[in-house]
Order: sequence, then C-alpha cells, then structure tokens
Amino acid sequence: MSPNSEAAPEIHLLRLGRVAYRHALSLMRRLAEARRRDEIEDTLILVEHPPVLTLGRAGGAEDLRLTGAQLGRLGVEVVQTERGGRITYHGPGQLVAYPILKLPHTDLHHYLWQLEQIVIETLAEWGVTAGRVERHPGVWIGRDKIAAVGVAVEEGVTSHGVALNVATDLQHFQWIVPCGITDRGVTSLQAQLGRPVSLEQVEQTFVQAAARVFGRPLGPRRAPGPWLVAPAAQAATMPVERLVFDLSLHTVCQEAACPNLGECWGRGTATFMLLGELCTRHCRFCNVAPGRPLPPDPGEPARVAEAAAQLGLRHVVLTMVARDDLPDGGAGHIAAAVVALRTRLPDATVEVLVSDFGGALGALAAVAEARPDVFNHNVETVARLSDRVRAKAKYQRSLAVLAWARQHGLTTKSGLMVGLGETAGEVIETLRDLRRAGCDLLTIGQYLQPTPGQLEVVDHVHPVVFDWYRAVALSLGFRFVASAPLVRSSYHAEEVWQERGSVYVRELAWAAA
Repeated sequence: MSPNSEAAPEIHLLRLGRVAYRHALSLMRRLAEARRRDEIEDTLILVEHPPVLTLGRAGGAEDLRLTGAQLGRLGVEVVQTERGGRITYHGPGQLVAYPILKLPHTDLHHYLWQLEQIVIETLAEWGVTAGRVERHPGVWIGRDKIAAVGVAVEEGVTSHGVALNVATDLQHFQWIVPCGITDRGVTSLQAQLGRPVSLEQVEQTFVQAAARVFGRPLGPRRAPGPWLVAPAAQAATMPVERLVFDLSLHTVCQEAACPNLGECWGRGTATFMLLGELCTRHCRFCNVAPGRPLPPDPGEPARVAEAAAQLGLRHVVLTMVARDDLPDGGAGHIAAAVVALRTRLPDATVEVLVSDFGGALGALAAVAEARPDVFNHNVETVARLSDRVRAKAKYQRSLAVLAWARQHGLTTKSGLMVGLGETAGEVIETLRDLRRAGCDLLTIGQYLQPTPGQLEVVDHVHPVVFDWYRAVALSLGFRFVASAPLVRSSYHAEEVWQERGSVYVRELAWAAA
C-alpha cells in the first residue's frame, strides 16, 4: 500500500510529556517488540526528557567533555543505545519523537529523509528555513544543527528517531562534542526566533507535518481495542444478584457499571457499597447517581457481614458513597461494618475503599481504629486533571489521607484511571507522589465512559503501556501493582492482598538486578 494512500491506517499518537530517558527507552523497546509481533499498530511517541546523554552504535564516549564524576554531580546519566550515530544530548525544551513503524519497504534512506522532512516542514511553519547537509544526518540551519536523527531498525520495525531543539538550553551541549562533529554548532528554534517558544505548540505543528510526510492520520486511540471485552458469565451471577437483592444491599459492581461484574459475580464475589446508592458528590467519571441520600441504615453492617458469610468470602471489600451530609462523612458506619465482619468472619481480611471525609482527622481515626487490613483511597487521576474529574475532592488532600493512614500503621492502597488526557509523565509523577505518601498497593485501569453524561475517553491505552506502568511503579517501590485495562480498585483484591509480600520480595530482587 502506498504511504500516501487515503486508506492508510492511522498512526497511534502517544504523548508522554516529560519522562526519564530510561523509562521511555523501556517503553519504546516494549512497543517495538509488540509491533514486530503485530500486537499493536504503528505508533509515534512524543516525549521530553530530563538531561541525559545517549551513545549510538558509532560510539561517542570519547566526545564527552566532562568526567563521569562531573556528570554525576549534575545528575546527568550516560546511556548506551542501539540507535545509529554517536553521542547526543536530550533535555528539557527538546521535542523527541520515536516512531515505532513497520516499514513497508527496506529503503532506510527514504525513512531517514522522511524524519528530516518532518522537521524541515515543522520549522517552515514557524518561519524558519532549514535543510540537510551531505554526509551529516539531521536538520541544519547554516552550520548549526537544530535536530539530530538516529534510528534503529529490527525485523523491519523502527525505534529511536529525531530530537528537535525547541527551547533547549544550548549551554548543555558544551558537555559533549555533538555527534562527534567539531567544526559545527547547535541551535534551537527559540534561538532562531529570538523569543520564547511553546514546546506544546511546536509539538502540534510536528504532528501535522508527520501526518503529511507519512501520508497517514495521527491521533489517540478513540475506538476501544479487543482487550476491553470483559468476560460475561451471566448465568453464574444469579446467586450473587439474588443475595444482594434479598439482603437489600448495594454493590459498586452494579452502581458504577463495572465491566468486570460478570467475571467477579461468576466467581462468587462482590464489592459492597455502603451508605446507600446516592452520592453527595457528582464526579464526572462516575456512574453512581448523585442526590440527597437517606440516613444511614443501622442494620446494613450486619447484613453485609451476613452476605460475606453466605458467599464464603475470605477477603471482603467495602466501599462507600461520599456522605458529605453526615457530620463524620459516614466513617462511623464504615467502622461498624468492619467490626461486624470481624465478629461474623474472624478469619477474613477486610479492605475499605473510602472517601476523603473532607480531610477530617476524627473521621479517619474512626476508620483506623476498626483496623481494616487494607485502607484504600483513590487519587483517581493526575494532579492537572483532578479538579475537572473529581467533585469536591482535592489531589493533595487525597495524598494527605493516604499519608495519615500509613502513619497510623495501615496498609494503604490507591488507584488511578488512565485515558482521560493525562501524559505518561504525569502518571509517573503521580506514582512518585503516592510513594512519598507511603502508599503500598496500586491499581491502574482504563477509564471507560459509563454514559454520555460522563467525561469522554481521550485515549484507549494499550496493554503494553499498562505493563510498562506496572514495571515503573514497582521500580519506585510499590509492594504490589495491578495494571491492566480492566483493572478496577477492588478487582481481584484478594489476590492483591495475598501476593503483596512475595511479589514485593521478588520484584525488589528484579529491580536490584
């Protein structure tokens, strides 16, 4: 098929934001391997790195102008890669593009020409004329390089790519002899224009140029993939459905329209939702109905314990609607349910997924005194999107709630949704925030729009990226991470609890290797 064909498939656009080079390199390699197996479509990664020096197959270590000790004090890594070329600098203000493409032909020179052409057309849109220099790959303005190109191709699939200096600190190039060329310099778009330049705006121009040069549309994955088809064991769910109805209970499985209901109820487990079916908040991701709830039902804790006993649960998960109408936010009711379960099922473990209680320490203390085995509170999304996604909740308050619970001896757990327009860099920063708060266990899942009244999905994240998020999270010190498209806060919660120790030890050994 011609690359200019109108029927050419879309290239999936993956915006990472600012991500450490080692993490981005890991993702690039995972995606390239998946592309070789035809498990993913062609993908274009756009990323910005903290300062790092990378070596190509042609070497370049001799082009370092600083010692390893000096670079260490600056916090700059030197990383060997499999791409072509010599030493290159990546850092803030630089737009880096890693196309993961299955080449339709073996003309590598044509592919390199395409990468250079994308940069040339991007710069032209900003009023800057650039071109090529014979025997020197990349894009040049006079004798100064503005974009470096270095690629790797394995089994017809590309990786690595091009780095365009947009608003880069050009002083950092003094650490090296760029690409081993001693008689030429470097420049940036900002230096050429003589004014500040937005990396985000240049990124948009770059994407448009890439679509023209490749002859294919680029964008996030709008349509859900086959990995989002959940198993539905309808007949086997009837006993759980009947029990919940007979005992006048609510489950988050039903109220939140969880895609795993068929699987979980078919296994004879459910997540109980306490304090009614109406929530006093109206979060824009959630299917639970907002409204004015009834007063707490004092008999509900005992009925939940009875349901757990009839189901033979060994790990019971309790969640709740937000009850901002109650003086304690419903904390006392949650604590009573934990006590009821301890009495009825003394050998079972109990996990609570609670609201932030408005940050009230007395409410948190009431839940903590009941000693649940797991204290779960979800941050739900990254800091930038939190106010838009969550009603009344605050990102920093959620972190403070988790930190308080951890300081009071509880095993803490939190969860994230992806696909709402966050960048991977923001996800990783959220993971760091959670670890600083002492969070032990983590779930990451795909946001799915329950009804047209909730936020739309921006991107359907591929399972390869979820696996990568899990690896990054484990490297940051989480004791257990469940990360997959259909993972939800209480999905396979018993397995998460049982495996937390052995997985922690095993993954620590892996991280140290």
